[in-house]
Amino acid sequence: MRVLVVMDPIENVNLKKDSTMAMLWTASRRGHDLGYVLQQDLYIDQGKAFGLIAPLKVFEDYQHYYELGEKQKQSLADYDVILMRKDPPFDMNFVYTTYILEQAEREGAWIINKPQSLRDCNEKLFATQFPELQVPTLVTSQESLMREFITEHGDVIVKPLDGMGGMGIFRLFQDGVNIGSTLELLTQNGQQPIMAQRYIPEIVEGDKRILMVNGEPIPYCLARIPQNGEVRGNLAAGGLGQARPLSENDKRIAEKVGPFLREKGLVFVGLDVIGNYVTEINVTSPTCIREIDAQFGTSIADTLFDVLEQER
Repeated sequence: MRVLVVMDPIENVNLKKDSTMAMLWTASRRGHDLGYVLQQDLYIDQGKAFGLIAPLKVFEDYQHYYELGEKQKQSLADYDVILMRKDPPFDMNFVYTTYILEQAEREGAWIINKPQSLRDCNEKLFATQFPELQVPTLVTSQESLMREFITEHGDVIVKPLDGMGGMGIFRLFQDGVNIGSTLELLTQNGQQPIMAQRYIPEIVEGDKRILMVNGEPIPYCLARIPQNGEVRGNLAAGGLGQARPLSENDKRIAEKVGPFLREKGLVFVGLDVIGNYVTEINVTSPTCIREIDAQFGTSIADTLFDVLEQER
């Protein structure tokens, strides 16, 4: 196949952790031709989707892990599969990119993940479609409703709807002295909705990332365990990653969510689970391939490419 990757600058990746590189190495081992394009190099000309695309070669050598050829104008539809691996923030530039990729989709390219679903499935809000899998959850910009929720549940996590890597997450208590200022900051003085969830004590055992490929779970997850008194388990916030087999409840969650992911064209997804509850459904650029592979000898990117090759 011809495989195009849309990603952040390849020279800046963290080779020990980067899931996109795992995908590219796997594609290369399987003999697929690779192209590389940055978000700002995608464009539409006369109603057709193009990119200033560089031929890419990758090597499993930390001292010399990629070579890029000269950028050239190419139709995105010349590629069989386009991996949309641009990290958040999910801003208007990201949205515009999905429109360009959607045009490529109309021309015959297969985008992983589906551009419309990248727009539709906010990673916090998408999880609210499964209330039976969540702790009590409130989404609002109204401080009065937030205060009622905090009073009712006593111990609450609040977070922005567009954050990543643990950014902007706060733990608020019923008798806390900083509730007002925290809510004003996160809601931009009542102008922007945020999410509140009842605190889940099992976070001390880890915030589990369950990777889903075409609606089916990888049999191991990565538990991201908070360190040094932190409330956040995110690796970007200093959490310790520990791979584990899925529990029976993890499998039930995956079985429940999987069909919805397939229906929406979400081929590679990360479910975030604390205790027995789903907190987020990550669709933009899920990670944790490398950590699970390293600890359990899996090859998750091969599982992904098995699906891509069979379907394409």
